[in-house]
Amino acid sequence: MHIHVIQRGETLFTLARRYGVSVEDISLANQLANPNQLVIGQALVIHSPGREYVVKQGDQLRQIADRFGISEQALADYNQIANPALIFPGEILFFPYSIYTVRPGDNLSRIAARFGVTVQQLLSANSLSNPNVLSPGQRLIVPAARRPVIEVNAYSASTDESSRQEVLRLGKYFTYLSPFSHSIREDGTLSPLNDDRLLQAATANRTETLLVVTNFVNGSFNSDRAAAILRNPSLQETLITNILSAVRSKGYRGVNFDFEYIYPQDRENYNAFLRRVVSRLRPLGISVSTALAPKERENQPGLLYEAHDYRAHGEIVDFVILMTYEWGWAGGRPWAIAPINKIKQVLDYAVTAIPRKKIMMGAPLYGRDWRIPWMEGTIARTISPQEAIQLAVRYRTSIEYSEAYQAPFFHYTDETGQRHEVWFEDARSMQAKMDIIKQYGLRGISYWALGNPFPQNWAIQSRNFQPRKRM
Repeated sequence: MHIHVIQRGETLFTLARRYGVSVEDISLANQLANPNQLVIGQALVIHSPGREYVVKQGDQLRQIADRFGISEQALADYNQIANPALIFPGEILFFPYSIYTVRPGDNLSRIAARFGVTVQQLLSANSLSNPNVLSPGQRLIVPAARRPVIEVNAYSASTDESSRQEVLRLGKYFTYLSPFSHSIREDGTLSPLNDDRLLQAATANRTETLLVVTNFVNGSFNSDRAAAILRNPSLQETLITNILSAVRSKGYRGVNFDFEYIYPQDRENYNAFLRRVVSRLRPLGISVSTALAPKERENQPGLLYEAHDYRAHGEIVDFVILMTYEWGWAGGRPWAIAPINKIKQVLDYAVTAIPRKKIMMGAPLYGRDWRIPWMEGTIARTISPQEAIQLAVRYRTSIEYSEAYQAPFFHYTDETGQRHEVWFEDARSMQAKMDIIKQYGLRGISYWALGNPFPQNWAIQSRNFQPRKRM
């Protein structure tokens, strides 16, 4: 797979000729609204023929497998497809192996280097005993390079039919799906969530589900609600019993606590509460995780940070999700949502307090559109990466890329003369985040949030990792 950044004068036709693919393949993989409208600086994913395939309308998994000489089961397994019917136009399938025809002058070392595999893998895949005996025209099975296995979580803030369809399409890429959220009531009960459709779609993709529990009140995190629970052991027991009941009745496999804006004086109360939860749920095989604010140091001041004890959470729970996004928040100045330099600063501290294999790095699936010059009190509009591209096309503006933040951005002037600044995510910025996961040896990645179309991301994730599946 290639990430190609559009230069002046390039078209899908010229790119198709360059990479040996069809215009339809590029358009489908990137879900282009109009294949004839590209902008300078736009990043596209382009598959590698013979190693990857872009699903077309009407394709069936068995037909694709037969066309490329791959068993249907091997193709399904490699792409984490639980149901062969759950393939969709535009998704890129990765081949577990490809067929290579030996050319004059070839040797196994050269072939192995070309495909990123070892000579021993080629010997084993082809039952060869002598690596020096190759004949021109001989067909070799070339196994795909091994991808690291990580855990992948995705939050979904909606439970409607379109969300169900999205989980059906994307569930193969997740280890966990986390419907957001069940709020704690004053009496320790949980608010209801119409999550049945999401849970069924997740199960169809062998995706585990996490019950997300929050201190949400009237649409925002509430410090007093958290305090009421964390300072009352009796209420905690009631809450844990209700959590356990919801987990059992809905089939959740774990619980994710997203308590935010906790009073600093409740830091130890939160730790004690988590120990109580783990003591009751872990013996039942139910995982416990927490979402943590992105701290750069232990004593970082602020209501968002002070009660989140990285070291204690790293000891108590099964894993943590670091919310490494929202630097470019809706009420703040224009900025990258998840600048890579800030993510590194958080991780540099986090790995000193939490085992690396317990850390899931947060990543945004959205961007923001600010009016500029920015004024205090203005709120940016949240947009999907696809919407960002459509804005750049509509206003005929070039997309720039910040090397410092590893994020794309652009400016435009709307019909009223108002200037705008847009920051979002693209294939390049997500590849940078995948590289960080490898560099730091983390457990995996957690996305906020589904509902923002971003087809390139799933191709980039598959290029780098295989999501762990336990179901």
